[in-house]
Amino acid sequence: MRLAQRFFAPLPLDGAPGSFSLSPPFLLHPMRSPVSQLLFSPFQLGSLTLPNRTVMAPMTRSRSLNNIPGELVARYYEQRASAGLIITEGTSPSPHGLGYARIPGLFNQEQVAGWRGVTDAVHKAGGRIFVQLMHCGRVGHPANLPAGARLLGPSAIAAPGEMYTDSQGPQPHPAPEAMSEEQIEEALREFETSAALAIEAGFDGVELHGANGYLIDQFLNVASNQRTDRWGGSVENRARFAIEAARRVAARIGAGRTGIRVSPYGAFNGMTPDPEHEQLYSHLARELSALNLVYIHVVDHSSMGAPKPTDAVVQAIRKGFRGAYILSGGYDRARAEADLAENKGELVAFGRPFLSNPSLVEKLRSGAELTPPDFSTFYTPGEKGYTDYPV
Repeated sequence: MRLAQRFFAPLPLDGAPGSFSLSPPFLLHPMRSPVSQLLFSPFQLGSLTLPNRTVMAPMTRSRSLNNIPGELVARYYEQRASAGLIITEGTSPSPHGLGYARIPGLFNQEQVAGWRGVTDAVHKAGGRIFVQLMHCGRVGHPANLPAGARLLGPSAIAAPGEMYTDSQGPQPHPAPEAMSEEQIEEALREFETSAALAIEAGFDGVELHGANGYLIDQFLNVASNQRTDRWGGSVENRARFAIEAARRVAARIGAGRTGIRVSPYGAFNGMTPDPEHEQLYSHLARELSALNLVYIHVVDHSSMGAPKPTDAVVQAIRKGFRGAYILSGGYDRARAEADLAENKGELVAFGRPFLSNPSLVEKLRSGAELTPPDFSTFYTPGEKGYTDYPV
């Protein structure tokens, strides 16, 4: 698995590009005596009462053989059930969206059964869990897709870099097939159907992955969307796919069970800002708010080398979206408490600290030293670096 370790390294565990430096302060230097306790106060998220405001961020782990989560995956999430809310790793709503090796899907009954084992384990441990629906779009390779599936994207523009495959090692991203109107409609139906399957599998809700260069973000971004029809060009057209996916999912399972993740100014998977970026995210936030989505999860991984979202964009999203705002990106307890106190958001997502600290909430509360993660096991099969950290 050396190739997997080497070529999966750029994949953002918590939705951010950049190196795997141990420099973020949350890894080794937790805040020991903050005055505020907002992070550990309860919060009402739709019909869910969260016991604290920590969110376990979605993090790809590549442990779902045949794209079906098994007992090992259930144990991993059960160990971290003390989070106020768990958001799972990116899970494809479609055979066409399985871009990475060994990521889970949620589009057939075998996968529903596998995820039911996960949600049962988390709920028995007292946790709450949303599934993140992630269609990889152009970010993938045919060797990672099941028979009959196709690599699709808004335009026939290849993502930069390489994709790791178990069968062929690292391979350049091929150019995707530019989606037809029929394929766009099919993808929207798949998001809707997968959301319904998520509720059948016992999830408390669904997060749409509209960040980090995957399909929804590919429609938003001019680097991957150069269409001239109603799905590209203007701000309204580029935002149409994200809004329509959210509308359909909310109509199917309820807006109080539907959230979305976005990454304004994110650079992962070849995304680039454009002169209309502020207008785009302002429009998107207002339209998503009009659907009464329960939260928006905004990625800021400037602490790991990504461009920082501008204050104007952040404020436009905060002002335009009436639901809960999940802060994300390089947080320790002190920064989380400060941003909650300043009303920058209602919840705070933690990524890599949850990997090696299953009891992260209690460690943050007590000021205990955090265990650093083993970067070499982020995406390798098996329990090592996955379920063997001290609970």
